[in-house]
Amino acid sequence: MAENKNQDVDMSRRKFLKNSAYVAGGVVGGGLIGSIFGVNLDGGSQQTSAPVTKAGPNYNQALMYFTKQKDFKVLSKATERIYPKDENGPGAEELGVPYFIDHQLAGSYGNNTQEYMQAPFHPGTNFQGYQTSLKRHEVFMEGIKSLEKQSQKDYQSSFIDLDTDQQDKILEAFEKDKVKMKGVQSSFFFNLLLSATLAGVYSDPLYGGNIDMQGWKMKEFPGSQMSYTDKIESKDFIKMEPKALNEHQ
Repeated sequence: MAENKNQDVDMSRRKFLKNSAYVAGGVVGGGLIGSIFGVNLDGGSQQTSAPVTKAGPNYNQALMYFTKQKDFKVLSKATERIYPKDENGPGAEELGVPYFIDHQLAGSYGNNTQEYMQAPFHPGTNFQGYQTSLKRHEVFMEGIKSLEKQSQKDYQSSFIDLDTDQQDKILEAFEKDKVKMKGVQSSFFFNLLLSATLAGVYSDPLYGGNIDMQGWKMKEFPGSQMSYTDKIESKDFIKMEPKALNEHQ
């Protein structure tokens, strides 16, 4: 029975991700990572299980923005539900995604550096950009507080302690704008969380996520190869081990 329940939860999670507007739109291939790193730096194919290698200590795993462990744990659990561990490989927590987001919130991305942030602020359409007076780090903090508040309201327990199905229902409520948040729609926070989670999974390990390039390995993405001149004319499919930016120093 326990095994069947876990399978049901996994299927529910995959359906949840599939139905999300960001994932359905192919966000990774459509410029998501650029939308985050551009500020900071002034679908259905079969997956194969990524090999797990023994890595040394990761010195990127140090908090730069969060000052309360509970807030960081709420964020961590939320990212893990968006990108859970399964038979294909590790989930968001194991990939270091919460630390990636923490570092982004401490920098230009979290503070909307060099972005127009003046009034008036009006609810925008789906085709407009950032439409709130809150900076991204403020949106995340309001979102984390709201996740915890909604968890207490619905289940009389912390979001951290909920089972995965309950966490999914809370996140779905945010995605569907069923939760009232201060200064921003809950769906706006959910979409920021979703995009930042996926960026952390597929970014270069330099930024704190995608530990040991496991995100790339699950997608069989070659990473930063710098040049394909010796392979581009080949008529055969070439499988390459991914390379990170630090390998070119």
